[in-house]
Amino acid sequence: MIHLEKIDYRNVWDIVDLKVARSQKEFVAGNGDSIIQAYATIGTECQAFPFGIYNDNKPVGFLMIGYNEAVLYDVEDFEPPEALKNSYSIWRLMIDRRYQGRGYGKEAIGLALDFIRTWPCGKAEYCEISYEPENEAARKLYRSLGFKENGEMDGDEIVAVLKL
Repeated sequence: MIHLEKIDYRNVWDIVDLKVARSQKEFVAGNGDSIIQAYATIGTECQAFPFGIYNDNKPVGFLMIGYNEAVLYDVEDFEPPEALKNSYSIWRLMIDRRYQGRGYGKEAIGLALDFIRTWPCGKAEYCEISYEPENEAARKLYRSLGFKENGEMDGDEIVAVLKL
């Protein structure tokens, strides 16, 4: 049974050790880097919620939810996508190379949306997700869950949103 567990001292190294296939490395940040990024949001107006994705007791992936990521864009001459302002996002999603193709990613996003709809940072209209244009698997997955491209880009990534 797929479920999410918050990342803490008991499971952090199990999650850091998960890896995507070599051909996917360009599409997703390393889990260790993402966990560091999550904790670097402390004291900002952005919130991050890093989770391990588990099949029963076995870690199979990593997922991170964000809220109000737009405040982290402190780059001159770069306006963050509107979809990141006061909205939730699926900031990271990865399934370990050994467990791909089993529907775990789709189930994990469903669980993430359930968590988001508890409104841990207050109500919001949208959930955002972004992906590399070349990542057809991600595009297909997100579309199957109801995410729609809104015409915005997050750097080089396509932005898609889901009305909550």
